[in-house]
Amino acid sequence: MENLKWKEIFMDFLVDVIGSIAIAVGVYNFALNANFPVAGFSGIAIIIYHLTGLPVGVGTVVLNIPVSIFCYKFLGRTFFLKSLKTIIISSVFMDYIAPMFPVYEGSRLLAALCMGVLCGFGYAVIFMRGSSTGGQDFISVAIKKVKPHISLGIITAVQDISTIILGSVLIFKDVDGFIYGIMVTYIMALIMDKILYGMDEGKMTLIVTERGEELAVQIDEYTGRGSTILRGMGSYSKKEKDVIMCACNNKQMYTIKKMVHTMDPQAFTVIMESNEVVGEGFKEEI
Repeated sequence: MENLKWKEIFMDFLVDVIGSIAIAVGVYNFALNANFPVAGFSGIAIIIYHLTGLPVGVGTVVLNIPVSIFCYKFLGRTFFLKSLKTIIISSVFMDYIAPMFPVYEGSRLLAALCMGVLCGFGYAVIFMRGSSTGGQDFISVAIKKVKPHISLGIITAVQDISTIILGSVLIFKDVDGFIYGIMVTYIMALIMDKILYGMDEGKMTLIVTERGEELAVQIDEYTGRGSTILRGMGSYSKKEKDVIMCACNNKQMYTIKKMVHTMDPQAFTVIMESNEVVGEGFKEEI
């Protein structure tokens, strides 16, 4: 148990370092010199930097203090303490590590693309370890607690657009910069949702048939996937039916669809997107 605990602590620290490097490089080395508004508390910290000269990392810590106090009851003690650790690490990397790397001075478009990918990756891997970089992350998680059906990417995007507008009005006053800021926000949300929810995406099917057990055996034989047989009844015919529920990846679903059509042309097959599948044969929950 003690070894497992230290392993978890080490993994948390390693992910904090990896995520913080990605975020710091994305913000400091790509966005800061490209002069477009940045989303999140980093964006607000950049506004403060342009107005006062306060380092971005320090500004992020200062902004986090009131938000941390306000959102504490929504976060839980464990998440709150892990996030404080991540805030400190990410702020140090922002002010002391990122300046060691060369600043990108090329196309603003490429700077926006690189910043969006790097920051989206950084935020996502930190979220996956049950932590955050604070700021709007705290607000995002608090909203997620109240509205669990809304994805973190969408919550983040809505908040970030407000920050982009604020930066555009107060500092940059540049229509192109505003457009780049919106583009970065979209890329970040897309990358976050893809990493958080989409890496284990696949398909789920519901097959209404009178040959449930035979089809279930063939699904297992053709794809190696188990399935669940539910008992149903036709609302019009009142006949009892089998409803086979099966989750699998995209390639396996094509095989299942062809096999079902061959064995039972009268079967009614519904195929749905599955953003994430957790359990035996798929991803184990973290």
